[in-house]
Amino acid sequence: MITTKGNSKENIIRFLLIFASVISIITTIGILFSIFFQAIEFFQLKSFWYFLFGTEWSPGQENSKFGALPIFAGTFMITVIALLVAIPVGVGSAIYMSEYSSRLRRNILKPILEILAGIPTVVYGFFAALTIAPAIVSISGWFGLTAAYNSALACGIVMGVMIIPIIASLSDDVLRAVPNSQRNASLALGMTHSETIRHIIVPSAMPGIISAGLLGLSKAIGETMIVVMAAGLRPNLSWNPLEDMTTVTVRIVDSLVGDHAFDSPDTMSAFALGLVLFVVTLVLNMISLSQIRKFKAKYKINTL
Repeated sequence: MITTKGNSKENIIRFLLIFASVISIITTIGILFSIFFQAIEFFQLKSFWYFLFGTEWSPGQENSKFGALPIFAGTFMITVIALLVAIPVGVGSAIYMSEYSSRLRRNILKPILEILAGIPTVVYGFFAALTIAPAIVSISGWFGLTAAYNSALACGIVMGVMIIPIIASLSDDVLRAVPNSQRNASLALGMTHSETIRHIIVPSAMPGIISAGLLGLSKAIGETMIVVMAAGLRPNLSWNPLEDMTTVTVRIVDSLVGDHAFDSPDTMSAFALGLVLFVVTLVLNMISLSQIRKFKAKYKINTL
């Protein structure tokens, strides 16, 4: 009788867990299809290849052009700057907390670091527009360079600060999950602590660190408010980070809040951009999960 009740409870719990998993999958598929069909309608009106490789984005005009390459380039530029800021600081913080700091100091530093993750993005936008952007303009002037107050560099720096907690926290967990046997074996062979970190611990944890960076990349790609306040709204195909640029998410918002008809190319372009963003983010998350699985399989651990 006890076994029967136990089996019934197990079956109910298993059913609820399967139901939760199915809901998550159905929601993801629903989001994809809600974007996909609208994007197909846009590509029936405008060239798919010009959308991907065209260099002029000028909706709302008599001869509208929807070349999204400047938007993709701005997204790429700002995201790369953000990663150049976040990865060294985040991984360095993780190495310090996992390898050098005491337990008490780590318990103090990690929550303080993760406070950054709870700050609203609009506050980051104010910080970028009122502090970082004027500083970049002043520093550029000292070197004889011209910088816009809305620049990709200011936006990328602040966006990098925003994703530091993600990279630092996940990297710290991954570094601490490296077996102590590897540390002890390295030290027993005569390596110093820093050499052990550089040649043993970091390479062993690299799949997890890469996945942390990819998760931070996904968050940076989807950011909107900081870009609006710090980088501007103009699609600009340029390699100069001191110029104003925009990203995919900003153009999506700008296309949807206009007074155009819902079935107009101007509005439908938002769904085409959203589809590209969805695919890119999905691929990055899949790569990240793959790296995490490799790390787990390498050390035969079940949790990070």
